[in-house]
Parts: sequence; C-alpha cells; structure tokens
Amino acid sequence: MASKPSIPKGTRDFSPAEVAKRQYIIQIIKSNFEKFGFQPIETPSFENSETLMGKYGEEGDRLIFKILNSGDYLAKANASHLENKESTKLTSTISEKALRYDLTVPFARYVVQHQNDIEFPFKRYQIQPVWRADRPQKGRFREFFQCDADVVGSKSLWQEVELVQLYDMVFTELGLKGTTIKINNRKILSGIAEVIGASDKLIDFTVALDKLDKIGEDGVKKEMLEKGISEEAINKVQPLFNFTGTISEKIEKLALLLASSQEGTKGVEELRFICENIMNLGLSSAILDLDVTLARGLNYYTGAIFEVAPPKEVAMGSIGGGGRYDDLTGIFGLKNMSGVGISFGLDRIYLVVEELNLFPETVTATTKALFINYGDSEAFYAMKAIKKLRLAGIKAELYPDNTKVAKQFQHADKRKIPFAVIIGQDEIASNSFALKNLATGEQLSLDFEGLKKALL
Repeated sequence: MASKPSIPKGTRDFSPAEVAKRQYIIQIIKSNFEKFGFQPIETPSFENSETLMGKYGEEGDRLIFKILNSGDYLAKANASHLENKESTKLTSTISEKALRYDLTVPFARYVVQHQNDIEFPFKRYQIQPVWRADRPQKGRFREFFQCDADVVGSKSLWQEVELVQLYDMVFTELGLKGTTIKINNRKILSGIAEVIGASDKLIDFTVALDKLDKIGEDGVKKEMLEKGISEEAINKVQPLFNFTGTISEKIEKLALLLASSQEGTKGVEELRFICENIMNLGLSSAILDLDVTLARGLNYYTGAIFEVAPPKEVAMGSIGGGGRYDDLTGIFGLKNMSGVGISFGLDRIYLVVEELNLFPETVTATTKALFINYGDSEAFYAMKAIKKLRLAGIKAELYPDNTKVAKQFQHADKRKIPFAVIIGQDEIASNSFALKNLATGEQLSLDFEGLKKALL
C-alpha cells in the first residue's frame, strides 16, 4: 500500500483562497514599492555557497540549506573527513550551492555583477521565496516569501526617512493600524560597547541585546556573561534595559551617554535627523519608536536598523525589518557602495491580517456566474456570451460536462458562485439569458447587455 503523501516540516500548500489573500498583500506591497520609484529584479533560488556563507553570522550560517552536488557527490570528498564523520569539514567538498537565506546578499551580488549596467542610486524591489533550516513554529517557516526594497549608491539619510514612510503606507493600506516601527543605529550600539569597554565583544553584545524581548533582562545578562562580557560592563548598560521617554528625550539621553564616543555620537546625530524629519512629516497609522535594545544580529548593518512589530492585540514576532549597510557590496569587491533596505514578512503579515479579520470579502471572490450545460448547441451559445463577458472583465465559466442539472447547481453552491445562467432552446430562439441569483432564488430573463450589467 502506498504511503500517504506529505510535505517537509516548515513548508505549506496554499488553497485558492489563501493564494488570493497572499496576492492581495503582495499587490499592495508591490504597488507601493513602485510609487516610491523601486524597480523589480529577480535572482536565482540558489546561489554558489561562497556567495552566502559567512554573511549572516555563525547563527545564520547554520540555517542555510545546502544543496548536494549532482552525480557522485562523494567522489571528491575527503576520505579522512568522511571516515571520521566530520560533517562540517565535509560540506564544502560535497556541496557547492545553497538555497538563498535572504534577498539582500543575492542583491549585493547582483549589484556587483551588473554594476556597469546599473544607474546609481539604484532602487530595486524583489518579491521571492527564501529558505532557512529553522525550527518551525507559529509565524516561522522553512520556506517563506520576502518582499524587499533597497537603495544602493546613496548615503543620504532621506532614504531612511522614505523607507519608514513606505512601511507606514503599506500597513495603513492593509488596515494594520498601530504597527510599531522600531528604529536604532548600529553606531549607537558600537558606541555603547566602546563606552563600557567591550568593543571587542560587539557582535556578542548586540546579538544578546537583540534577544531582550524573548529571554528577558536576566537571560540577556546571562548570555553576555557567558560570552565573556564583564559584570562591570553589564552594569554600565543597565539603563538600556528600562529606556523610557519620548523619542526626543531618548535621543538626548543617548547623546549624554555616548558623549565620549565619536562613533556613538555620529549614530545619535543620524537618528536625530531621521526621527525629527519623520515626526515633522507625520505618519498615517504607524508608530515610530526608538528602541536601543534593537540590534538585529546580522553582521552587515552599519547605520540605521529597523524592525516592525504588529498591532499590540496580535501576539506575533516582527513583520518587517532592515537597515543601512555601508559595505555589503565590499564583500564582493565593490567598495564604497552604501545601501539601505527594508523587508516585509509576507507570511507573518498574512497571519496578522487574518487574525484581525482585515481581508476584504472581495479578495477571495470566485467566478461570478456559472453557465449551466444543457448540451453542445446551448454550450456554444453560452461560450459566445462568456467570451464577451470575460473581455468586459467579468469572471464567468461554463460547466464543462452535460450532466444532471442538480449536480451543476451543487457545484456552483460549493464554490460559492453567486449566479447561474440558464440557457435552453427558448433562450437561444429569443437571443436571451435566464440569470438566477443563487442566494435569493430570483430569476430574470435578460438580453446580453442586461446580463453584462447585472454581473458587473
């Protein structure tokens, strides 16, 4: 007996209704990307391993899906590593490609590879799936879509101001009022590490600090101690664990705290410019919040960093994030190419919109009218009308089989099709159509123009 088919953990099938809802979100994101001048590109699902490895930190590297070489992939494997089961040393000889972990590093590769054909500053958007060998849980999948917008070739902080406005416009259009756009700056984190004498532990410090909302203050302190950050240094950052006040007040507190750090002071000034301009321009429904514990553990951010939290009534992780990276293309040989970008987490956004019941009913609208099949001559008459209705933008279809009428009406009911069109010899003779409202049972005899008007 054949085993029951299944799919890998952390992946999903999508029904027609789910696909329609996902496309609704994608279309809103895409239309706003284009309003802001971003252009679409696409990159391959998999990259050379050397393109991806070492770009996301130790934690990220572990989550990259490796692809086995085709053919006899063990032929070139190191016999000693194979015999001793040293899988980490073996990987590079049996796997030269990997599924992309995100869209940012492939984008950096794209920019370097096509730099002679690109007009800078280059604003691109990309909506494609990515893969991570993560532990599946609510809102976290192994295969999911990212929707990214990035600008490379400009150091102007007006780009950051625009990206916050872009977040606000998308979430406002989706009806997600009260999303919180958290902002920080890696220069501030570097400055804090410098002030407390832990500059050599910057990555460990920021990765631990980034987990404050997940593992709490005690958990963060414990991790910092385990990473070799002294208790004295941790005590100096105590104010960060309860950093309150308005954005302006927080900026002034940071200015005092980081007065002795040139890097930290620069970060404060960048934050001041971005936040003041956003507040003066105003946001439609999102809330801007300066969060000094926001670190985002990725190695490549060098300036502003963003993370978006859903409305408070939904228990969900971040639904977007991004930041400024001054040297990302440098890893591929193109120096002094500053960039900044943000990402929308489509799958989590879907769950939030669903939970808040914000999808319009029209999103999953199916065929408007099903033409009942009474035979070939009636079907041909129906198909001529269906062709003209489709040209008018109306979703219509013919039931393909000349079977029991009751079965055809059941089909319309199960698919939630609101109207049935009945065509017999009488209708053909009078060049008319019988339109039946399947919710009320009301039936009208109409000419084609009347039918079209009723279905629009």
